[in-house]
Amino acid sequence: MKIIRGIKIGGLQQKIFNLMLIIILALIGVYGAVSIYQRNNLTSVVQDANDRQQIAIEEVSEETMMAVLESSMARTTALQAYIANDLFSDVGTDVKTLQAFATELFAHESDFAPHPYYEPDASKAGTPTVQMQHEEGVDPAASRDLGLVANMSEIMLSMYQNSDKLNSCFVATTDGCILFVDDRSDVYILEDGSVAYAPTVHERPWYRQAVEAGDLIFTGVETDSFSGILGLVCAAPVYRDGELVAVVGADVFLTAIDEYVQSRSSENGYLCVINGDGEVLFSPRESGVFKPALSSKAADLRESDNTELADFVKLALRERTPLSLIEIDGKYCYLTGAPMETLGWTLLSVVEKEVTDQPTAAMLSRYADINKDATALYQKGAKHAETTVLVLTAVVVLLAIMSALALAKKVVKPLEHMTRRINALSGSDQAFEMEEVYRTDDEIEILAESFASLSRKTRDYISQITRITAEKERIGTELALATRIQADMLPGIFPAFPDRKEFDIYASMDPAKEVGGDFYDFFLIDQDHLCMVIADVSGKGIPAALFMMASKIILANNAMLGKSPARILSDTNAAICSNNREEMFVTTWLGILEISTGKLTAANAGHEYPALQRPDGSFELFRDKHGLVIGAFDGVRYKEYEMHLEPGSRLFLYTDGVTEAMNTEGDLFGTDRMLDALNRQGRAHPEQILRQVTEEINSYIGGAEQFDDLTMLCLEYKGKGGNEHDD
Repeated sequence: MKIIRGIKIGGLQQKIFNLMLIIILALIGVYGAVSIYQRNNLTSVVQDANDRQQIAIEEVSEETMMAVLESSMARTTALQAYIANDLFSDVGTDVKTLQAFATELFAHESDFAPHPYYEPDASKAGTPTVQMQHEEGVDPAASRDLGLVANMSEIMLSMYQNSDKLNSCFVATTDGCILFVDDRSDVYILEDGSVAYAPTVHERPWYRQAVEAGDLIFTGVETDSFSGILGLVCAAPVYRDGELVAVVGADVFLTAIDEYVQSRSSENGYLCVINGDGEVLFSPRESGVFKPALSSKAADLRESDNTELADFVKLALRERTPLSLIEIDGKYCYLTGAPMETLGWTLLSVVEKEVTDQPTAAMLSRYADINKDATALYQKGAKHAETTVLVLTAVVVLLAIMSALALAKKVVKPLEHMTRRINALSGSDQAFEMEEVYRTDDEIEILAESFASLSRKTRDYISQITRITAEKERIGTELALATRIQADMLPGIFPAFPDRKEFDIYASMDPAKEVGGDFYDFFLIDQDHLCMVIADVSGKGIPAALFMMASKIILANNAMLGKSPARILSDTNAAICSNNREEMFVTTWLGILEISTGKLTAANAGHEYPALQRPDGSFELFRDKHGLVIGAFDGVRYKEYEMHLEPGSRLFLYTDGVTEAMNTEGDLFGTDRMLDALNRQGRAHPEQILRQVTEEINSYIGGAEQFDDLTMLCLEYKGKGGNEHDD
C-alpha cells in the first residue's frame, strides 16, 4: 500500500470497494438493457393501439355528425322558411282585402259621398294617420276618385293598427293621387314646411308591375323613397267595368327579416335569403359569395362560376334540398334550402364543415391527452422502478463501504470523510448534511452537527436572496416591456405622411412613470379625412396604461367606420361603460379634418381647450363645447362643432400635464406660460413648437419631480397647394 499526497492506494479497503463497485455496475448494466428493451416494446404496442383507436373514433364521429346534420338542418331550414313565408302570405291577404273593398266601392260609387282627406302633418309623427300626397302639377281637388277612395280610410287605418307586419298601406288613383296610412308624417315635410310631392305614381315599380300582371304582385327589394329603409311592396290593381281605376298595396320593410337572419347567425352557422333571381337579399356575411346587395348590384348565384353552388340554388328555389357539401369562399360548407312559395324566394342554412369537425377534433384531442397522461404515468412508474433499483444498489454500495470503513480508525476515518464532503461542497449549492458516519458521541459529532446547521442556514439564505433578486428582475423587465409596448402603440415615425404636402403633424408623449395614461393618435380615415385624438386617462401607471390601450383601440375602430366625432365619442363611451368595474374615465378631444377644404369637425369629452393659431395671428385658446368624460355614465350624447383652418393655421392639442406641471415651490406652469411658449415659435414646424414647449416646461419645473404625463400634438395646415414654408 502506498500513500501519495495523502491518498491511500492498494489497501484492503480500496480493494473491497473496487470489487463491490464492479459487481454493482455489472448489475446496473444488465438491468438497464432489459428495462430499455421492455420499455421500447411496450411503447410500440401502445402507439399502434392508439393509432387504430383514433381512426375508429374519427370515422364513427363523422358518420354520426352527418346523420345529425342531415336530419336537424333540413327540418330547421324548412321550419324557418315557413315562418318567414308566413309574413308575406299575411300581407298578401291584407292587400287582397283592400282590392276587394276598393272594387266594391267603385262598383257602387253612387252610394258613397266624398270622404275628407288630409295632407301629412308633422305633429302627428308616431301616430298611425290617414294621409294624402299627389304628384307635382296635380290638383287633388280636381281628382275624380280621391274623395271616393277616401271612404277606405277607416278600414286602412284599422288594418295598419292591427298588423305587426305592415309599414304602410295605400290606394293610388290613376290621376296621380295616393291615400296612405303610416306613422311617419314628419318625413313627408320639407325644410320650408311644405308637403313633399309624391314620386310619379305611374312610374313606381309596384304600380307598373301590378298593372302589367293584372293581379296581386310582390316587387323586388328596393330602398324606400322617404325613409331609405329596404323593403318591398305587395300591390294589386282595381278595375271598374274593365277599366283600371286604382292600385292598392302595402309596404313591408324588411328590417324584421334582416334582424331574424342576423339573430340566427352564430359561430355554428348562419342563414341566407335568396330571391327568385338568385340574388342574396339577407345574410350576416360582410364579404364573399353570400354578401347581400341591392338588386341593381347583386350577382345571380344561378350563374355563378361555382357550378355546384349554382345548381344547388336552382334546386333550392324549387324544392327542399338534401344536405349538400359545397366549397364556398375557399371553405367547405354544408347547405340545405327550403323555398318561400309566396315570393318565390328560398332560405338557405349554411354550416362550415370545420365547425362540424370540431367535436371530432375535440374528442381526438381529449383522447390524445388521456394517452399522454397514461404514457406519463407509465414513464413515471418506470422511472420510479429504476430509482428503486438505483437506491437499493446505492444501499448495497453503502453497506460495502461501511464494512470497509469499519476497519478504519474510529477518529481518523470520520474526519477524512468530513474533509472530503466539505471539499466536495466547494463551488456548488449542495448542503452539508448530518450522516451516521459522524455519530461518534464525541467532539466530531458536535462539529458535524455545527457544519450541517451552518450549511442549511447558508442554503436558505442563498435561496431567499435568489428569489428576491429574480422577482425584482422580472418586475423591471415587465415594466420595460410595457414601456416599449405603449410607445409602439402610438404613432412615432415622423414625418408621418411624407407624401402629403397639405399638412404637417408631430406629436410626443413623456410619461410620468414607466408607463402612462395619456395617449395621442392620428390616422387617415380616407384620402381626404385626417382623424386626430388626444386623451388623458384617470390615474397613473400600469392600470392607466391598460385602460389607455383599450380606449385608443375602441376610438380608432369607431373612427375608421366613418362615424362623426360626436358619434365616435358616444359609441366609445357606451363600449367602455359596459364593463368598467374600476370606474376609470378618460378625457378626450377628437377632430376630423377635411384636408381639401380645411374644415375641422371636432367633439370634446371633458378635455383641455385646444389652442388655435390663425395664419396671421398668435395662438389663442379655442373654448369649445365640453361634454362629460368618457366612462362616467352610459347613454351620454356628445355635441360636435366645426372650425375652418386657413392655409398657415396651426392647431395645438395637449393634456393637463402641460398646464399643471409644477415647480419646486408648488406653482403651476399654467395656460398663459404655455401660450407664451407657443407664440415664441409660432411660425416654426410642429416638431420645433413641441420641443420649445417641452424645454420651457423642463426649465420651469427645475429639479421638481414630473407629476403627470406630458402629451402634445401640433398640426400645421398648409392647404391644397402645400406652400407654407419651413422655418
